[in-house]
Amino acid sequence: MGNRLLIVSNRLPVTIREERGLARLVPSAGGLATALRGPHEQSGGLWFGWPGDLQSASAGERREIEAALRDMRAVPIPISAREIAHYHDGFSNSVLWPLFHYLLDKVRLDAEYDWGVYQLINQRFAEAIAREHRPGDVIWIHDFQLALVPGYLRRLLPDAAIGFFLHVPFPAAEVFRILPWREEVLRGLLGADLIGFHTAGYRHNFAHAAALVLGLDMGVDSLVVDERTVRIGVYPIGIDAAAFDRAAVRPDVLAEVDKLRAETSGKRLILGIDRLDYTKGIPRRLMAIDQLLCREPALRDKIHFIQLAVPTREKVEAYAELRKTVNELVGRLSSHHGTAAGSPIQLLYRSVSFLHLVALYRAADVMLVTPLRDGMNLVAKEYV
Repeated sequence: MGNRLLIVSNRLPVTIREERGLARLVPSAGGLATALRGPHEQSGGLWFGWPGDLQSASAGERREIEAALRDMRAVPIPISAREIAHYHDGFSNSVLWPLFHYLLDKVRLDAEYDWGVYQLINQRFAEAIAREHRPGDVIWIHDFQLALVPGYLRRLLPDAAIGFFLHVPFPAAEVFRILPWREEVLRGLLGADLIGFHTAGYRHNFAHAAALVLGLDMGVDSLVVDERTVRIGVYPIGIDAAAFDRAAVRPDVLAEVDKLRAETSGKRLILGIDRLDYTKGIPRRLMAIDQLLCREPALRDKIHFIQLAVPTREKVEAYAELRKTVNELVGRLSSHHGTAAGSPIQLLYRSVSFLHLVALYRAADVMLVTPLRDGMNLVAKEYV
């Protein structure tokens, strides 16, 4: 029996969490897990990824979790806490993430040890996929944490159908060239038969980098590597608009909208919703609100700005610094622009449920989406 879809991502669509001393599986946050749940359910295939930290789980809990993962056709890739610190926090999030988003001052170019662990984990993913692969299966690998997996898989399964999708920008070739491991990353990606990007600009940057770094002939929608043609395409990710449509008219959501409007005393509600990431431009957005209120003091009693900042990558130093910066900015702006009726600025540092998210969208008069650089920002699509 072939023709299954094998989805591969850094995390599984469920994550192990410790709740009241017990290990439990909860849905993973993030657009990738949400976007791929449908294809996984419909294809009858497998999903490969890290399930979270199992170290604190008892032997019984582990057996229970492994059985639950099997039932949802999920293949867990074990990664220790030490490996996560180097593969995920060290190389993926402190080298590739800032490089791909043009934040070159944050790129760690001395990450030799992290690079070694990154290779090891990518090899581990490839070997796990090869063990489960059957003739006719289509392998679909996702994002920059697994850039080497297509190349490793091509060596293990020369005839496999392999696709790769990059969920973040691919930078200009001159920027990508500063990466000491640029050749290995490009060769890893070029192990795929098809590489997908969100925009034509990212596709062009990748083709240019392959020409500049590897000396390949630059094609518009394909590259020839070792007598093998690799197609490169543009496939912008979308949202489940129907799910938002249904949620937006639920009585409990409408009641929450009324409550939010009552709490802000009829003021114009301005909303920002982002992961607390330095690519999202939150400090600049707060400074823009500051400028607005300095120029138009009368607006202090007429607008209410809510910034929902969803925690992310809390163990990476640059993110801890960002949180401190944002907290200080909000405190300063609240003390400067606050009135007897309250502060016009409110920071919420937490995740929210899907229904609460929809209520925030419905209640808002204005949505601010102002990233410095993004792969494909879905918040704008969700609000519209």
